[in-house]
Amino acid sequence: MSAAFPLRYVEPVFRPPSEAESLILPVTDGCSWNQCTYCEMYTAPQKRFRARDEDEVIDGIRRLGELYGDRLRRVFLADGDALVLPTRRLLAYLEAIRAHLPGVRRVSSYCLPRNLRKKSVDELRALREAGLSLAYVGAESGDDTVLARVNKGETFDTTREALDKLGAAGITRSVMLLNGLGGTAFWQQHADNSARLINATQPEFLATLVVSFPKGEERFRAGFPEWQPLDLPGLLAEMERLLTGLELKRTVFRSDHASNWLVLKGNLPVDKARLLAQVRSALATPETAPLRPAWARGL
Repeated sequence: MSAAFPLRYVEPVFRPPSEAESLILPVTDGCSWNQCTYCEMYTAPQKRFRARDEDEVIDGIRRLGELYGDRLRRVFLADGDALVLPTRRLLAYLEAIRAHLPGVRRVSSYCLPRNLRKKSVDELRALREAGLSLAYVGAESGDDTVLARVNKGETFDTTREALDKLGAAGITRSVMLLNGLGGTAFWQQHADNSARLINATQPEFLATLVVSFPKGEERFRAGFPEWQPLDLPGLLAEMERLLTGLELKRTVFRSDHASNWLVLKGNLPVDKARLLAQVRSALATPETAPLRPAWARGL
């Protein structure tokens, strides 16, 4: 932590793409679960999970207020799952943000479904009233077989319960699914049960990413030895099946992460036919240049 900036970061730091303009406020280091075999975000030794000291966090918020006054508009509570913290401590942080950063209009956080099992709807509602307005939930899949293979530590039912709790408390939910997570063996049930989960919970936002392994597949394959990756037509076919199965009332859909081969953006259900047409057109010509992933296009 420098004299000029009052927050201490432990690299690498992660945040959702939509939090690009947010202040990243560390309230924990790492991820309290950190056993999902597809995820490498918090496996570095320095990212071992721990809660930040409460006085350190609140002092950082106070000093940010002295530096920036009411100029900050958004805050993202880092690292992997800030909602693992006790409700009392989270309320203290939210109250400090309100007191020292009066310009903030949105506070968000990643959220593991397991962290909501001990939190009541009333507790979550109190967090919402104190300023926590958005939770990013990495559901990854709605299929219990796939979830078990990747050691997610969740099931269809536990993820649904968490999303329903957040919804009942008035906290906006942004759900993430991993295209290709089931591989060639389970892609159909992965798509079908993921659609079933999303239909059952009706989240406000839905995003898809493509599963990838920058550090290699050894850790992932240890628990999922039969996994074989989907090729491009397979990924597109899975996306078509997912979109076909979605029956939503009002959800913003995004498939525009750097890992995605085909950029899709729309609102469901009004744009469902257009999105399906885009996927089907891509399936008919999978070799075309626009289907290279964003990172390969230099974006």
